[in-house]
Amino acid sequence: MTELIKSGIEKGLIALDAEEKYITYLHQNKKRNYSNPEEKVQAEAFLKLVLTYEYPVENIVQFVPITMGSSKKEADIVVYNDAEHMQPHIVVECKHKDVSEQEFNQAIEQASSYAYALSGTIKFLWVTSGTRDESFLIDKDSSVKQTIPDIPRYGIEKIQKYKYVKGGLRQGEEAGSDEIKQSFFELEMIDEDELTRRFKQAHNALWAGGELNPSEAFDELDKLIFCKIWDERKPRKKGQPYDFQIFSEPIPKNASEDEKKEIEEKIEKELYKRVLALYNEGKKKDPEVFKDGIRLNAKKVKTVVGYLEAVNLSETDLDSKGKAFETFMGSYFRGDFGQFFTPRNIVKFIVNVLPITHESKVLDTSCGSGGFLLYALDKVRKEADEFYPDYEINPRQNTDHFRHWHDFAEKQLFGIEINEQIARTAKMNMIIHDDGHTNVIASDGLLSSDTIIEKTGNKGRLVW
Repeated sequence: MTELIKSGIEKGLIALDAEEKYITYLHQNKKRNYSNPEEKVQAEAFLKLVLTYEYPVENIVQFVPITMGSSKKEADIVVYNDAEHMQPHIVVECKHKDVSEQEFNQAIEQASSYAYALSGTIKFLWVTSGTRDESFLIDKDSSVKQTIPDIPRYGIEKIQKYKYVKGGLRQGEEAGSDEIKQSFFELEMIDEDELTRRFKQAHNALWAGGELNPSEAFDELDKLIFCKIWDERKPRKKGQPYDFQIFSEPIPKNASEDEKKEIEEKIEKELYKRVLALYNEGKKKDPEVFKDGIRLNAKKVKTVVGYLEAVNLSETDLDSKGKAFETFMGSYFRGDFGQFFTPRNIVKFIVNVLPITHESKVLDTSCGSGGFLLYALDKVRKEADEFYPDYEINPRQNTDHFRHWHDFAEKQLFGIEINEQIARTAKMNMIIHDDGHTNVIASDGLLSSDTIIEKTGNKGRLVW
């Protein structure tokens, strides 16, 4: 049970039966099947509207019948400007968490058709799968939907330029009187299953259309994950926005259809520029991570950003994000590159019996995706836990604890992999696990150290 669901129960907005099979929306006295994955997303969306966006529960109607020609449909949620439900304001369409890119786009069109069919002046669409969110400003006199970062909060008409800032409101947190938290969100930490889902869905969105093969899509997603992590690591003051997110553009009054289309294109192009800038900044600091540029077009970049923009990879639990990446990576590579993966239990056994400490030098000459390196790093992290048991509450110990394992990752841990793509994957695996990636190089591990240094330019890193 999520914290949002718990809060909804405590505040008398919903009720679950003892077995959590059925949910009752108390404001409408409506009982629904909670074992339905789509219903879980709808429950969370409803509670966010009330608890996070602060809309009065009296203004929200679920399961709204919509007349579409000769047929009847049902909108998941309609938010009104009034308790009498005369002025529809937001249409919300909910899909299950594992929805495909094609199904999600169909949901956007479905929500649009509901908005145009409703009487009154509807203004906003919110389509959500819990994993991905898209929001739009619409005009009934126009066929063009304008992408916006987020639906507005109750009582606010101004459309924000962006959604996520350092120090913004965290999920489940009361906004209080902090002006930043009244309008913007902080990135959120998610669990292993949810992060794995986002990686897989972003990857599927890149190759499912046939423009890229799965291998190319994996490489390009790796690059964008690198951009995302780099964006989070950049220093920011409270209230400053993150770059790896969708920004809106102001829409002039009485803008023509062509002008609105140009604004949509500009939103994509500006996001593309920001992502390329992040990539180039990161490459300057870590030139060995990726040697070629991003090959995706602006639309594909925007799609991936939609899956990852809300996530705080830096603060998400290290084990969770590491396992999520390895699960996603393994599910992809097992088909074509299974020979590069030693089973986890064998890797763990070998590393455990070796006398590895923070003073050891560790080299894997056929490192594959980096499994042995990561378990060696994990062993030194656990050693750091023993040396500095109070590091989570003692600032001095925290610094010493970090230096203990990080110096090992930076100066003592090395990997060589003959396959360029697998080497890049190992580097990203190390990045996800918080560094050590610059010591993974693409080369034949059977060559002499002098030849490897000459071929890779990795001067001095492999001197033993």
